[in-house]
Amino acid sequence: MPRLTRWALRLALLHLILGFSLGALMLCAKASGVCAWAWPLRGLHIELLTIGWTAQLALAVAYWILPRHPGGRRGPEAPAWAAWALLNLGVWVSGLTMALVGPRLLLGVGHSAEALGILVFAVQLWPRVKAFGV
Repeated sequence: MPRLTRWALRLALLHLILGFSLGALMLCAKASGVCAWAWPLRGLHIELLTIGWTAQLALAVAYWILPRHPGGRRGPEAPAWAAWALLNLGVWVSGLTMALVGPRLLLGVGHSAEALGILVFAVQLWPRVKAFGV
């Protein structure tokens, strides 16, 4: 398994744990009012689970499992690492901006970083997509 996939999977699992923990705190706040401070973290909770966990898990597995180029190469690693960094930077910028009610410009920057990260990953993986048996 490539090093990028191992790191992306670890970080995806960390996002899952953090997202579920925030969700549990928000449920506690809704049920009893004890953790009322957690409710504004809803945006971070959504970002962690939808992009940080789901999208990152899918991209990490795709990077690992798609057929390799002739010679056993997966292509250049630098764009994949850059995409991974952009995706995670976008998750945290967007999530914290929503949680802390920051400027809307930062939210746009975060979402743009996520989209650019996914686009770079797709461009990097595209040559490895081929029909079965080819």
